[in-house]
Amino acid sequence: MIRRNALIVICVVVFVFTTYLFTTTLSSNVYNSLKSTKSNKKGRANAAFVILTTDDDLYGILSSIRQMEDRFNLRDSGGYDYVFLNERKFSKEFKKRTSAIISTHAYYGLVSPSDWQQPSWIDEDRAAASRHLMVLDKTLHGESVPYRNMCRFFSGKFYNHPLLQPYDYYWRIEPNVEYTCDLDQDPFLALQENGSQYGFTISILEFPDTIKTLWETVKDFMKDYPEHIAANNSMGFISDNEGETFNGCHFWSNFEIGNLNFFRSKAYNDFFNYLDKRGGFYYERWGDAPVHTIAAALLLPSDAILRI
Repeated sequence: MIRRNALIVICVVVFVFTTYLFTTTLSSNVYNSLKSTKSNKKGRANAAFVILTTDDDLYGILSSIRQMEDRFNLRDSGGYDYVFLNERKFSKEFKKRTSAIISTHAYYGLVSPSDWQQPSWIDEDRAAASRHLMVLDKTLHGESVPYRNMCRFFSGKFYNHPLLQPYDYYWRIEPNVEYTCDLDQDPFLALQENGSQYGFTISILEFPDTIKTLWETVKDFMKDYPEHIAANNSMGFISDNEGETFNGCHFWSNFEIGNLNFFRSKAYNDFFNYLDKRGGFYYERWGDAPVHTIAAALLLPSDAILRI
């Protein structure tokens, strides 16, 4: 009986080891084959997934990527690349684990300090006082400078990163995202074929205490740059009184798809630079979602915005 049990244990160990060896080799061959064939498929946009993350989010990112691959990227889309960005260097473990489950190509880049850190011209005493008040008011991320860095980066810097220069479209991915159904249509191609510049899934309301002077700044911009305001814009979506006030409605940027060339345009960069000089990303807590939303609503014709 003891000898029989020992034999069973040995057989199980051998089976597990050989299965692991076989599937590891098979997976490597499959992914290498996909990388050489799927990138040559026609009928896809010049686009990439963009992920701003850190090593700490590895397991959440692996979950999101696995679902994106199964629900979309391994299907009929032809496969899109992934661009990972971080203010610190990614570890070898992070690169190994993420690239192993990606069917196309993965690129890993650093965000430059000038694009990530609080600008030197920000009055830190004033910014610190604002953060302290937000802590007292229990504002979400009210105390966080890194969160503000992230909002500023996604508002006006990400589209200029060298790794994104070859692409025309991006799809933002966050850790721990659940994709509950298969994507039978390609959102990138939907934007491209419709001539759309920005795609969103849901809209929500912003916390008013985080954007107290944002709309006044936007109104100043509209006065100073009237040439950038689209004739057939979406002012009615972001204001209930013809532009007097901002109603807080914004596209949720954690799941957004956009044309990088819109963000690279003179109109958008004039808009971002105007906001940036006011310092609201640090003196308040302006988020990239309302910034993107207001820019799309005012600088683009309404038919250039697509609900995915």
